[in-house]
Amino acid sequence: MAHLTGVEPRPRIRHNDYSPLTPPLIGGWAPTLTASVVIPAHGGQHRLDLTLAALAAQTYPAHLTEVIVVDDRSDPPLRLPDLRPDNTRVVVVPPGGWGAGHAMNAGIAAAEGEIVQRLDADMVISREHLEALFRWHHLTDYLVTIGGKKFAEEPALTPGQVHEAVRNGSPEDLFDPSALVSSSTEETIRRLDGLRASKNPYQVCTGPTVSLRRALLDEVRGFDPDVVRGQDTEFAYRLAQAGAVFVPDMEARAVHLGLPAQRGEHGKSIVRLVEAHLAHRVPLRRDLRKEPGRRWLVPYVEVVFDVTGADERRIVAAVDAVLRGTLADVAVTLAGPWSLADGRRWAPGTEAFDLALVRAAFGHDARVRFAERAAPTAAPVPFRYTAPVDAPPAPALLERAVKAMLEERIGLLVLDLPGGRTATLERTEAVARARRLAAPDEEPADVIAQTHGVRRAAASEFEGLPKAPAKPAAPATPQTAPTPAAQQAAQTPGAQTPAAQTPAAPQPEAVPQRRRGLFRRS
Repeated sequence: MAHLTGVEPRPRIRHNDYSPLTPPLIGGWAPTLTASVVIPAHGGQHRLDLTLAALAAQTYPAHLTEVIVVDDRSDPPLRLPDLRPDNTRVVVVPPGGWGAGHAMNAGIAAAEGEIVQRLDADMVISREHLEALFRWHHLTDYLVTIGGKKFAEEPALTPGQVHEAVRNGSPEDLFDPSALVSSSTEETIRRLDGLRASKNPYQVCTGPTVSLRRALLDEVRGFDPDVVRGQDTEFAYRLAQAGAVFVPDMEARAVHLGLPAQRGEHGKSIVRLVEAHLAHRVPLRRDLRKEPGRRWLVPYVEVVFDVTGADERRIVAAVDAVLRGTLADVAVTLAGPWSLADGRRWAPGTEAFDLALVRAAFGHDARVRFAERAAPTAAPVPFRYTAPVDAPPAPALLERAVKAMLEERIGLLVLDLPGGRTATLERTEAVARARRLAAPDEEPADVIAQTHGVRRAAASEFEGLPKAPAKPAAPATPQTAPTPAAQQAAQTPGAQTPAAQTPAAPQPEAVPQRRRGLFRRS
């Protein structure tokens, strides 16, 4: 296996098909990367002791590993047991927040490893668990590896029993195989060819055992501390927008002590809280954004206009064209020399005066942003449309073009405009991956063609309004003689029949509607 040194080019993975990567056999290679295992915890001392006992028996070299237990204000405070990895310490979360995301950020700040592993404080992992996940990170640096897990009610175990079973490679002896509950994520992983065929692999990255390179983690700025439920999925979504590839490794076996929270007494309420957080932060979850009147924290599409030198009327017309389009879930970024409008004296007829007028018109609209230049990518917004300010998109273009990109799984759509100019609709994850992989003299579009695909088309292909569904023909009714009132109305000029006096009710739109032991090898 060739280790990534930073000199050779990174492998160019298409979508999430990591098949070009060949990990080394467990036990048949020499690891070199340091790793930090971060364990957020609130109470549950006994389960934490079992987790640390399993970590003390890992095949990944102990001298390359540190373990950080993050105590989220437990009462009594958490302590380190005697049976634990040598390089283990406890840090206490700082004030100003609570929950797993806030605790993870505290642990990440204290971590020194090149790999960061997030591990729940109630996981009993196999001895090869860390090695199985970390071997992938020696191949390239934009992977997120996901371990397997099953659930079990906690049996009566001691740390010594766990350590001995894990060290001997037989932790399956600790649990009754018939009582283990498979996770839904493992079934999804199998169904989608190890996520190679997944369109949104971030959705199965649910947190109990996940690892990635520290540089990638820093790039997305860690966890969102405001998300107290669903923080792992939201974190994984942002990793996807950074161009990450998600690799599940079922040789990294584990048992999660206790059944999933969604199966408990308050399961439905927990799901509702998760969905409330994800609705605002994961625009790809269109099923959570069915209310058209709302405004969301992270929009679905960012539209960028370079307004340098443009007059106020042209800029206002472009913004209004976007905001009244059929896709309401948008934000507009106006890139230009806004510092010109910072003064208090603007002479009419100057660029500063026009910019001041635009800022007065849209300064209180949260959907409109002002920037000297657009950011390198739209992250965490999943799509970005860039066009000349005097050629804003037709009302239905964004909606139809995004739909085409999703159906065709392409990363860049180049649209030909009248006059020989172009507009682009780009998928953020594709642009981010291209920026990571492109050689210094290489066009990002050439990389996107390899990793996601590029298509060129006329803008007019997407400009027509979607066709309304055909209404079913009304059933035939038997002919009856007209009533006297109807006869009188027909004979009276300008009079309406009773049916004409009551408008027809609007029609609703159509809505598209054999078990083995835990750690046994199959």
